[in-house]
Amino acid sequence: MFGLIGWIFFGLFVGIIAKLLMPGRDPGGFIVTIILGIVGSVLGGFIGRVLGIYPAGHPAGLLMSILGAILILVLYRVAVRPRAV
Repeated sequence: MFGLIGWIFFGLFVGIIAKLLMPGRDPGGFIVTIILGIVGSVLGGFIGRVLGIYPAGHPAGLLMSILGAILILVLYRVAVRPRAV
């Protein structure tokens, strides 16, 4: 199992990959990248369990974590997009 430091590094890795796969400017920095990666991993694991890819209690794989992080990144961009006046 990952410790807290392991989850932070894994989240950073997943978040960076998600940002590299999604071109364009993001309204977030280093900490946001880590948070998006961690939340994406959790979301990817949940989606994987719903689809029957992962049994209960298993962490998400790298691919599902990245897909989850990309989904979170898209939602984040929509939520914090500058509004036209």
